[in-house]
Amino acid sequence: MINVNSLVNIAVFGIGGAIIMAALIGLLLVASGSARGASPRARLAFGCASIVLLVSLPSLAATNALATGAAFGTAFVTATCVVAIVYAVNIALLPVVARRQAAADGQTALSGLRPSLPVLAAGLGVCLLLGLLGSVVGLFVA
Repeated sequence: MINVNSLVNIAVFGIGGAIIMAALIGLLLVASGSARGASPRARLAFGCASIVLLVSLPSLAATNALATGAAFGTAFVTATCVVAIVYAVNIALLPVVARRQAAADGQTALSGLRPSLPVLAAGLGVCLLLGLLGSVVGLFVA
């Protein structure tokens, strides 16, 4: 029964986080659609909100998994999967923001932005680290 709870945690927190991240990226697209593009303050606010989201949601998922009696490894995998889902939304939508910002600034270099394999691998490493952080926080909270 613990495996089903972990899948539910991944689905609820991962999909919820993906929706919130897509909404944040949509707000950034609206801000970058103006004549001046997104201000540095707007980009900083987006970055801070993304960090809070990428730390809090895996922590909540790990806490929920640990509260049901799951082991630390299960909480780690749950938190890592939640981060990976939110990371996938970032990878899919942030090039759109970069192209919009490049069009507002008149730059052509960012218009063909695509994530490379090393960037994706580094992102997977970040997902593992954030999953570990979330599960450790969940261990202390639960």
